[in-house]
Amino acid sequence: MLHLRVITPHDRVDEVVAMLRGQVGVAHLVVFPGAAVKPDGDVVEADLARECADDTLSRLTELGVDRDGGITLEALETTLSDAADSAKGAAPGDGDDAVVWDEVISRTANDSRINGVYLAFLTLGLLIAAIGVVSDSPVTVVGAMAVAPDFGPLAALSVGLVLRRWDLVRQSSMAAVFGFAFAMAVTAVVVLVLEWTRLITIDAPGLGADSQVDFIYEVGPFSLIVALLAGAAGMLSVLSARSTALIGVFISVTTVPAAAYAVVAATLGDWSRFGQSVVQLLVNLVGIVIAATVVLAVRAAYARRKGRLFAGGRPLSSG
Repeated sequence: MLHLRVITPHDRVDEVVAMLRGQVGVAHLVVFPGAAVKPDGDVVEADLARECADDTLSRLTELGVDRDGGITLEALETTLSDAADSAKGAAPGDGDDAVVWDEVISRTANDSRINGVYLAFLTLGLLIAAIGVVSDSPVTVVGAMAVAPDFGPLAALSVGLVLRRWDLVRQSSMAAVFGFAFAMAVTAVVVLVLEWTRLITIDAPGLGADSQVDFIYEVGPFSLIVALLAGAAGMLSVLSARSTALIGVFISVTTVPAAAYAVVAATLGDWSRFGQSVVQLLVNLVGIVIAATVVLAVRAAYARRKGRLFAGGRPLSSG
């Protein structure tokens, strides 16, 4: 179940309540007259089945509540109520298959903003991966893949392309390009310092002929196949709001390790492996975006066919 809170102008509260009363999957409808202060208005709250959220949001925006008031939607972890059970039972479809398009846009937009936390996690991921490369430690490399938030901008790019949200396309593209450029630059400085102190040398275990981390830069057909599968799984997790599945996506593709290996190889003058690592990085990035876009396009086409696609045409907020 999802919890809905609506701040509505006084002259529209009756329409909002009437709409929610007639909406399938709604329970626990409550009205607080005059409770809203900024913006001024009435507060209407309800719990609703996830399957009905997208249609409900669409109807509320048709009433102009999003412009003159506000709409908040959040997930409920536990709901003990016969009324809620009846609402979920009356809702068509299954909650895990339902897509709340405004939620998808908001979530991917938040995950693709250039901020200190995003840059810090991406940089830490590359630094950990670089250490995994020179120490020939696949476990460390996998840990780096789980840390870095590189899937967020790629998912946002796919959402922007499919829903024609060009503001989201621009934002996500800048986040991906600038994020990797920044993280690679910082990693290069750190690696150069470690090389200057002789902690990293050209004879490092991970750079030898029998290295266990050769998979990072060795590009093959399975590199693209894994990237495609990971992109599809990642987009499905975004659509179903299952964040735990994203961890598997993070540790299945070698975007961050490839970027880190490219940095290490460049600082040591190994231009052959640098080139291979860059190609590996591009193959993974492109494969993820292609698969995520295809999955999202198929799901959006199905929603349009059912008349349930609400693409959220409002501009991205800065919060």
